[in-house]
Parts: sequence; structure tokens; C-alpha cells
Amino acid sequence: MIGFFEALETRSRDVDSLLCVGIDPRAIDAVEARRVSLDLIAATAPVAAAFKANAAHFEAFGPAGIEALIEVVAAVPDEIPVILDAKRGDIASSAAAYAEACFGVIGAGAVTVNPYLGRDAIDPFLAHPGRGVWVLCRTSNPSGVELQDETLDTGDRVYERVARLASGWAGPDRLGLVVGATQPEALAAVRAIAPDHWILAPGVGPQGGEPGGIAGGLREDRRGVLVPSSRLVGGAADPAAAAADLRDALRKIHPMPTPPRTRSLSVDLHDAGCVRFGEFTLRSGVVSPVYVDLRRLSGRAGLLRRVAASYGSVLGGLTFDHVGAVPYGALPIATAVALDRSSSLVWPRRETKEHGTGARVEGVWRAGDRVVLVDDVVTSGSSALEAAASLRAAGLVIEDLVVLIERDRAARPNLAAAGITLHAITTLSQLVDDLGAAGVIDAGQQTVVARFLAGQ
Repeated sequence: MIGFFEALETRSRDVDSLLCVGIDPRAIDAVEARRVSLDLIAATAPVAAAFKANAAHFEAFGPAGIEALIEVVAAVPDEIPVILDAKRGDIASSAAAYAEACFGVIGAGAVTVNPYLGRDAIDPFLAHPGRGVWVLCRTSNPSGVELQDETLDTGDRVYERVARLASGWAGPDRLGLVVGATQPEALAAVRAIAPDHWILAPGVGPQGGEPGGIAGGLREDRRGVLVPSSRLVGGAADPAAAAADLRDALRKIHPMPTPPRTRSLSVDLHDAGCVRFGEFTLRSGVVSPVYVDLRRLSGRAGLLRRVAASYGSVLGGLTFDHVGAVPYGALPIATAVALDRSSSLVWPRRETKEHGTGARVEGVWRAGDRVVLVDDVVTSGSSALEAAASLRAAGLVIEDLVVLIERDRAARPNLAAAGITLHAITTLSQLVDDLGAAGVIDAGQQTVVARFLAGQ
């Protein structure tokens, strides 16, 4: 089965469209709701990247309305993905029953869900292969600000926290985020947190959102935002023309220029003593003009929290069951990352525990689980390879390593040879450039370090 988001990518490119036609029939009975919906599908299918059927406008007519909804979903051409706008949100058997109703009975390709109850309200929907889940993040209604824009003690707003969590629950092939087109700032913020996930952006038209407002949510390939329109298209005298006009307006929008990579984190790492300049003898015996010591983060709770959050830009695009720490220097960061992502943590001991359980791998896990390794700095990759070997020996699957700083380019081929892809938040060269641009180090220091790193 082709997955929902794969089908969406294909359809969006085939018709060069970001338009999702909303099926919200304003009707007097189920018969009229069915007729109006089928007419809308026939009129707008040539330009629609997807259709979104609002369950409420059918459920209001009782059993006949549900039957009409099933017929309407089935009438959408096979190549066009269908979203059920149902905003389900419950746990355990209730969530499983909702998922079966949405996917097994109604036949939708994806469904909108409410994350207020946490991950276990989402997992039953993700358990259906090939189906998609859209998690409510920052909704388009005015009073959404009352809860979703509240600032947490981490510095995140609630919707940003939702984006971080949800992008860790599933990759962009299974999960998207709902962010109103009425909230351009939120669109840009969520795109920064989840660079590869699709965003469903309602609110263009009567709610006050403008097509151009989605620019901050677009990926660099001008995709990644799906714009649903119900009243603007379905309520028009000529829905086919209205749909084509909106499709064309969305075609003209280009992503906002990518903002310069933040320098504040680099400066803060320097100010905390995590990056120092001078003459330092490394373990290899080489004298280096720069030294990185991220163990100092343990004494800076706020900075440690920020560093952990920075890993989310990569982790959101990976699929994993556990965060795995490379012992022992990365344990504080990996623990903070696991807490930030609401993930479990595992880590291999360098020596087998000779008392108690005698464990070699700490944590709660099962053979076959996927672990994404987390380290602070990578040079040759030897520590990560040792950790991966221990975890693999226990039956865990290791395919990715995420680090804050890539010090030496030699690590990538070493890791690749072992089947591990390296993902770095930044490189030491980039960090030094940041500090130079910020005026923290002078041009002479920057040149000395650049020459040293180029010669490694």
C-alpha cells in the first residue's frame, strides 16, 4: 500500500497544487449532503491535491449521514488522498475504535486528531499501515491563543511543544501537523521544528487567512503545506473556477528566505566555557587551538535544555523507539533529549555490571527496537561505533547517530561503513564561523582555527 503522505507528495506534484478541497456540505438532509458533495468532487478534482471531508456535517444527519459520508469518501478518485476531519482524541480501546471507524469503516486515508491526551491517544491511529495522522498544533480559531500560545517554563509555547513531541511520535511519512493559515508566525515556528513534515493550514478565506500567509510554512521545494478551503470553494457560485483560482494563487507563493542559522547558541556555548580557544593537547597528542567540552552543560540547566531542543530539528525526521546515549560524556545531553522528546532512554555500559542484574544495556527495551544514538561531539566516531556494537549485540537496531558538533569529517565514512548515518546539528567549522561573525573571536583566531581544521 502506498502511504498517505507519499500519495500526497505525488498528487501535489502531478497537478502542481497545494489545494485541499473541503467537503463541508451545508444541507437540509443526508440526501442533499451526498449530492452537493459529489458535485463538488466532480467539479474540483482536476486541481485538488487532496479532499478533506468534515465528519460533523454528515454525522448531524444520523445513520443516513454516515452512509452518505462513506459514499462520498469512496467517490474521490483513487489518486487523490482523502482526509477525514474528525478531530478524534481518546485513549486505549476508545482510540482504537475511533481509528477503525475512520480508516476501516469510512475509508479515509488520514484523520485529524487531538493530542491533548498525549501519545497514547495517537498511537492507535498510527497502528494502521499506510494511513496518515494530522495532529492539531496551532488551530486557526481566534480563541486558540488562550491555551496554545501560553509559554511554558522551557521557553516554548504550547503549540511548539506539541510540534516537538508529535514530530518525534512519527516521521513525515506518517504524521502531519495542523497549523492555521491565520497564524503566519506559528507556521514559521513549526516549520523550523519539523522541517520535513507536512502542515495542514486551514483558515484561508472567511476566517481571515491569506494565501501568502503560508509562505513561512513552505519547505524549500515549495511543498509541505496543504491549504484546505471549504466555504471559499464549496460556497462559490462556480466551485471549479474558485478552486482553480485558489490553486493558482498558491502556486505563486514562494518560501520565506531561510533565516540565518542562529548564532546565539554558539555564543552561549562559548560563554559557558564549552568552546575555548588557546593551546590544548588532545588525546591524540595533537595540539589544537580550539577545545570543546560539552560536559560543562551539566552545570547550565537552561543551556542544556536549549541544546536538547536543538536536536529536535533532526530527530523529527527519524523513526526510532528509544534515544540511545553514547557513554559516558553524552549521558546528560541524551537524557535531556529524551525528556524533550518524551522518549525512553537506553545506553550501553562500557563494562558488564557484575552485581544486581548484570546488565550490559541499561533501560527498558525489546530486541528489534530502533535506537537513535545521541552524542555530544564526534571526531573519528570510535565511541559511537563501540556503543552501536554493544547495542546491536543486545538485538537493537542502530542506523542513525545525531551529534551537536561534528569536529572531524573522518567520522562520516567510518560510521557509514558500519551502516550508521551521521546527522550533525552543526560542525566545529560552522560554530567557529558563527563566533567570528558575532565578534566573539577576532579574525586572527578564526584563521588559525580554520587552518588547523582544514589540515586535519
